[in-house]
Amino acid sequence: MRQPKVFFLLTKSGSRVLHFQSLFYKNSLLSVVREIFYLFPGFMMGDLGVEDELSFEDRFKQYVMVKKDGKIICSTQCLNPPANTPSIWNIKHILRQDKFDFLSELSRCLLRRSPENSHQEKEWHAFLGFLQKYKKVAIGEHERFQFYILPPKEGSPFNYTFACYREREKPSECPVAKVSGRPEKTNVQNISLESNFVHANPSYLKTLGHTHSGWSFGAIAEFVDNSRDAKATKLEISIDIIYSRVVGREIPMLCIIDDGCGMNHQEMLQMVSFGHKQPDADDPNRIGRFGIGFKTGAMKLGKDALVLTQTTNSRSIAFLSQTLNEGKDNLEIPIVSYYRYGQFMELDKQNETLFKHNLKAIKEFSPFDKYFIGQKVGLFSKDGTGTHIYIWNLEEWGPNYSLQWESGITGGSSFHQGDILIRSRRVRARPGQMTQTVPLDYSLRSYLEVIFLDPRIKIYVQKSQVKSRPLARSLNRTVVENGTIMGKPVQLTLGCNQLEWEEANCGIFLYWHGRLIEAYKRVGSMMHNGDRGRGVIGVIDVTNLMAEDNGHVWVHNNKQGFQDCEVYAELEKWLGEKSDKYLDEHVDKVELKPGSGVYKPDNEWVQCDKCRKWRMLSHGFNSKTLPLQWFCYMKPFNGECERSEQEVEPGVITISSKRLGYSSTEDPEEIKRKLSRQAVGTSKNVGENDSSHSMDEDQAKKSPAQKRKRLRRSCRKS
Repeated sequence: MRQPKVFFLLTKSGSRVLHFQSLFYKNSLLSVVREIFYLFPGFMMGDLGVEDELSFEDRFKQYVMVKKDGKIICSTQCLNPPANTPSIWNIKHILRQDKFDFLSELSRCLLRRSPENSHQEKEWHAFLGFLQKYKKVAIGEHERFQFYILPPKEGSPFNYTFACYREREKPSECPVAKVSGRPEKTNVQNISLESNFVHANPSYLKTLGHTHSGWSFGAIAEFVDNSRDAKATKLEISIDIIYSRVVGREIPMLCIIDDGCGMNHQEMLQMVSFGHKQPDADDPNRIGRFGIGFKTGAMKLGKDALVLTQTTNSRSIAFLSQTLNEGKDNLEIPIVSYYRYGQFMELDKQNETLFKHNLKAIKEFSPFDKYFIGQKVGLFSKDGTGTHIYIWNLEEWGPNYSLQWESGITGGSSFHQGDILIRSRRVRARPGQMTQTVPLDYSLRSYLEVIFLDPRIKIYVQKSQVKSRPLARSLNRTVVENGTIMGKPVQLTLGCNQLEWEEANCGIFLYWHGRLIEAYKRVGSMMHNGDRGRGVIGVIDVTNLMAEDNGHVWVHNNKQGFQDCEVYAELEKWLGEKSDKYLDEHVDKVELKPGSGVYKPDNEWVQCDKCRKWRMLSHGFNSKTLPLQWFCYMKPFNGECERSEQEVEPGVITISSKRLGYSSTEDPEEIKRKLSRQAVGTSKNVGENDSSHSMDEDQAKKSPAQKRKRLRRSCRKS
């Protein structure tokens, strides 16, 4: 059957411009309009009719209230807005359109009226009518953006109009790099000749890497933070071997892949730019704050990094490279962005020549050609979002690399899992520390086990899952200390940990926004005696304590320590007092044998691999018998993911089923009567909770008098 032909007549200002025949007769009007854009790029947005509005339908929408002198004009829908668009646009000035010769170079969004009442509809019509009649442009200002609301073209309805936007012009306090990828262009004539704008030499990238020069895992932690801030549920970290055409051989590449919300073009620009403004308030749900984590982390680990990110309606590629910028006077960062139209991703046409140049640079100076990029893009699901970071030309250690990686045994084996190690395997220096066994310092898997105070995200290292270890839930003889430091409440959890006792470690773990900042910090008498407090671990979150009302935080920008300040000094003093008190009242003075198990946690916990909730195991159940992938419906919980997490009641200490002299089936009242009778016959209670079989055997060998002397008091409330 012969297909019918469809003809379109394009007009501009009532005059005939082009007679156009479309072969896609079954397609929607939106598809035909896109076809016109590709074949005839000379038609700018705003020169067409209602098709312009349709071309924005698949893009992000946000409601914006337009005001003038504090009075509401109308509520609108903003289609394809910039990142972090304010919900209120307050118009400051209205000037003639011919005063702005740079508007055609700026990015655009569409404002479509969405009145809440008849008054707003009337005001919107009068507002656009004024702009159209006198050829005016309404200028709205925000602390970050400038908006230019354009007049609708003659003869068009006042349902919508276009708005241009750009970042406000402010002299940067830090070096400014040239970011190649749909930048907000400015008119040179508008820049004061007295302004001094600083350029960034490519050598500045090496300087950025010095931020994490003391510890390589601090650089990797920056990417973990970004993934958690992006609400990722899964994060994969691995080192793969790929072939590089640039050097003509196989090289290792560090890969960090998450399934978070991804970044749009504006957010990508902010991530690779230098010196953007810090937030005025400290967001408790966000770790990232300083705006340098990606750049410092990537440049510490390697010379070149490529970011591939995808949102629900866009995809962007950014290339931060020392190799590309070698020999140049100013730093260049190529960016290529695509936008989603239905099920297709299409190149942004606003500056196609620049984007082709950027894509060519990426292919020439990286291992990524169009096939390799396509392969990595295929890792996203149909409607998937997330961010991929690939780093190569890794930092070297002599003839080898600073990082050493092990693949491990495949098939989910727990016998030997893959890991990424710091080749030197050096232990970080801490006051009073004598042990050289601190796996957290050189094993990425060990570090990621405790990086979060309340771990929820699934993390994989070398393709095997990291088993999270929430420290506060893995302690024996747990005591919770509450206090106030400089008017702010704090809570410290103290207890004993068998694993740390065997490795001769101790100290406080300090978390900020739920992320580990300092580990094994020795305080009080721990600093003066290497074996003092052996196996004692403290856990504290100092988010509120380390923040001021003006938004300033007392945390280093590498997030590996706290600034020297009054509040931190008071914190150290308070931690020392509480830890010494705990050592005096709760730590056994009798020499213990490795493997005795006296520091078995008060309660053992397991995390569901689906809902990521923590479940308390029944007493006497050996958690080592559980499979690597455990779900709520399995033994011993036998429940559902919908059930809420259990919480241990304060002041309650449980008794192990193997405790000498007591049965797990014995009536609690009978246990209390036994304890009362034993307490009368003793003048002093000594010892702690004993839940191991080996310690029971030692007790059996002692005389009755020795047994009475070693009477336990773990059932008393602390």
